[in-house]
Amino acid sequence: MFPPVDEADEGGLLGLGADLEPGTLVAAYRSGIFPMPIGPDDTIGWWSPDPRAIIPLDGLYVSRSLRRSLRKYDVTFDTDFDGVLAGCADPARPLGWITEEMQAAYRRLFEHGWAHSVEVWDRSGELAGGLYGVGIGGLFAGESMFHRATDASKVAMVRLVDKLRDDGATIFDVQWQTSHLESLGAIEIARSEYMARLADAMAAPDRWSS
Repeated sequence: MFPPVDEADEGGLLGLGADLEPGTLVAAYRSGIFPMPIGPDDTIGWWSPDPRAIIPLDGLYVSRSLRRSLRKYDVTFDTDFDGVLAGCADPARPLGWITEEMQAAYRRLFEHGWAHSVEVWDRSGELAGGLYGVGIGGLFAGESMFHRATDASKVAMVRLVDKLRDDGATIFDVQWQTSHLESLGAIEIARSEYMARLADAMAAPDRWSS
């Protein structure tokens, strides 16, 4: 369905178009590829960057202040996927890329049990932040995160890593490196190494547990 990832251009773009049906998305993630709109008309681009950013499940950096923040919030999983998706897709956020088409696609993926969310709640019961992504085999591919209160997205990340480690997952893919992710311990690896790790992860049973 998709061309080999080593045919991607220098920026990681492998192709344009195609649909966002659940089967297409799952096949993409299994192949080391993810979608993101590109251009003024939001054409779906399919990406496989080199290098690839991951968070080692034994290498997350948790600062002293973040440890304090962990005690300020409650965390749930797959409880309010729509709320997390809406927070991540807020059009007021800079560089927003989660179009209505993308939101509909990931809702369908959630309904099929492939997409998952982490919700972070303040003590008044309001959604303070969270993240969502895709879990297949031993892979969790993080898509986006947001926060409305201090450290809320970081708390989501910490609790997700705890869960992935407990569930026996092997890869936490975060796609591209950013200064924010780097501060949490994200590293870059060559695409060839990512693909080798992905093959092992895809040979494992699905790891996400409720």
